Amino acid sequence: MKKIKNFRVSARTVVLTSVAVAGLVTALVGTALATPGEGAFPTLIAGPVALDELDIKGETETHELELKTKGISQSVIVRFHIVPGGHTGWHSHPGPAFVMVKAGTLTLYYADNPDVGVDYPAGTGWVEEPGRVHIARNHGDVEVELDAFLLVPLGAPLRIDEPDPQG
Repeated sequence: MKKIKNFRVSARTVVLTSVAVAGLVTALVGTALATPGEGAFPTLIAGPVALDELDIKGETETHELELKTKGISQSVIVRFHIVPGGHTGWHSHPGPAFVMVKAGTLTLYYADNPDVGVDYPAGTGWVEEPGRVHIARNHGDVEVELDAFLLVPLGAPLRIDEPDPQG
């Protein structure tokens, strides 16, 4: 089994985090207000936290992990509540988003195939690739609750609104 390399948090990172906090909170709130989605309500749970470069590796007989970043990243955890019939609007992220559905069933659509959705019921999740345009919809009759861990370059927006691929 390979050793896991730890990341470090320096004084420089703490200062950069302090500077980035105001901008990130403003971006999160501003994005929530400017979003073309309907019935999707984000709440910041943790962060923003600035992280120095990461170089994490781990391996067992059945699993392998590699996570490497270049430059300082910022991370947040956001909880979403999406009402029945609600959606996130078409958007992308400049870094990966690790999504965990806690309640209800969410259907995910990608812009490159917008007519085909994948259902994610409570207890499942997915990782959104950086830059991949998508929308999440609640077609059910109960509220969806999900948590998302986002890891993006320092100073980048958490979300980028995108046009509807079907016009």
